[in-house]
Amino acid sequence: MSKFIQFGENVQGYNIPVLNEREIRAAAGILFLFIFMSLILILFNNDFVFAKYSITLFLTDFIIRVYINPKYSPSLIIGRLIVKNQVPEYVGAKQKRFAWIIGILLSGAMFIFMVVVNSYSPITGIICLMCLVFLFFESAFGICLACKVYKMVYGEKAQYCPGEVCDVKSRQDIQKTSGTQLLIVLGFFAYIFLVAWLFNGNFSKKPYDLFGIYGSAKTK
Repeated sequence: MSKFIQFGENVQGYNIPVLNEREIRAAAGILFLFIFMSLILILFNNDFVFAKYSITLFLTDFIIRVYINPKYSPSLIIGRLIVKNQVPEYVGAKQKRFAWIIGILLSGAMFIFMVVVNSYSPITGIICLMCLVFLFFESAFGICLACKVYKMVYGEKAQYCPGEVCDVKSRQDIQKTSGTQLLIVLGFFAYIFLVAWLFNGNFSKKPYDLFGIYGSAKTK
């Protein structure tokens, strides 16, 4: 029973239970897709059905992760299948548990407001946005935002962070950003505003059907 209900895996060479960051990122990408699709359906179709299903599954998945075992989480299992040919990147399980408890609190609040009470408000909108930001940073950049406050809460440094970000070290030359590169980024943002100012009128025009395919299909 103790092997069934546990948090993290014991891997040789690591003195604490760890998890595979690669499958965590894959699972975060899957959950992000579901939440993002839910938001799109709400904004453009005023359809909350998919969102209610997503919130329920999201909450269930995180409860399994935290209170049973991460390796039985459906999203993490799918993530494991997706990245099974990649070399594992081990991260400390403790800080992930803390981050996923925050996920339970957020998804639990959404479940109460949107599924149980059947309501929506700026509160649900803000929580949804927070979930999207957390999941996006995890899946796209490998940055666990909730893990950043782990030390503040528990008073100890997190171990085995993704990309070794917990370890203080000097950046290698390939990681350093020069002043020229920063100027390029600023120039690119200025370019975006310039394009928007000059071509907004043209960009706002609805494109026409070049070959008349869709128009003829509607008349039939």
